[in-house]
Amino acid sequence: MSLADVVAAALFVGVLAYALFGGADFGSGFYDLTAGGTARGAELRTLVDHSIGPVWEANHVWLIYVLVTWWTAFPETFAATMSTLILPMLLALLGIVLRGASFAFRKYAATLGQARLFGAVFAISSVITPFFLGAVAGAIASGRVPATGRGDLWSSWLNPTSVFGGIIAVGTCAFLAGTFLCADASRSGGRVLAEQLRRRTLAVGAVTGVVVFAALIPLQRDAPTLADGLETRAAPLVVASALAGIATLVLVSTRRYAVARGTALVAVAAVVSGWGVAQYPWLLVDQVTIAEAAGAPATLEALLVAVGLAVVIVLPALGYLYRLTQSETWSHHGEQAPSDH
Repeated sequence: MSLADVVAAALFVGVLAYALFGGADFGSGFYDLTAGGTARGAELRTLVDHSIGPVWEANHVWLIYVLVTWWTAFPETFAATMSTLILPMLLALLGIVLRGASFAFRKYAATLGQARLFGAVFAISSVITPFFLGAVAGAIASGRVPATGRGDLWSSWLNPTSVFGGIIAVGTCAFLAGTFLCADASRSGGRVLAEQLRRRTLAVGAVTGVVVFAALIPLQRDAPTLADGLETRAAPLVVASALAGIATLVLVSTRRYAVARGTALVAVAAVVSGWGVAQYPWLLVDQVTIAEAAGAPATLEALLVAVGLAVVIVLPALGYLYRLTQSETWSHHGEQAPSDH
């Protein structure tokens, strides 16, 4: 494995981490959006606030890591991608900003109307942001981003692969979040709420699974390089994703939420990893390989040193934060519901 491959692997680890941790974060907005009216959805929205409150900002560390690593190690492809996909990237960034601001403002809204407005912006932004990020991934995977310069501003991400990529991103985020929210509700004694979430999570998981495998058909024409990789070297990951997804559905249906969290993570990780393995060794599919796009060896070496320091300094803190979040019991009476409930 070359130095460029090692750096690309480190970059992809960040993509995978953001898909898992940021995905579960974004997916909670789907359940906030579909919770119902003020009174009906109060308990679920309180659970969402409590579950993601300690980690929603920390999860964006992975996105920053990905962008900085990509920019430093493979600068020309980064520039070409940002130039070509500036519209979906700006929309995703807008969603991230509006989502975070609304999540914070909702807690301190002066009136019920303001709380509803901020809640709606938070929920809608939570759904559209992963869609645009998935569309970006689809544009890269279908070979619509040139190695240098700028591709078409619209057709690069308004195409079958990007649309399926966006829908799959939204679905996997919601499925992952639903599994975690079921566990949180059950652990805290909210049996009725856990049952409501269980039914929604099963529906989301089933629909997402169908979409994932249905997408393989249009990919044959729209992204043949990716499709070929998925059917050959990435096939074991596709199968692993299917098995883990089915296992998660069974575990959620039988109310074994603690174990279901693990299999849900495996299912999503396998989907994302399958994409990465399928398009290897391309960085921009059909345009430029990882080796061709890499920067100077000295830059790559220095970047790996920085990654090593981050592993030692940052990862333990994040791990401790996630552990505290999952070990804390959510109480129906332990904290005040947000003012829009």
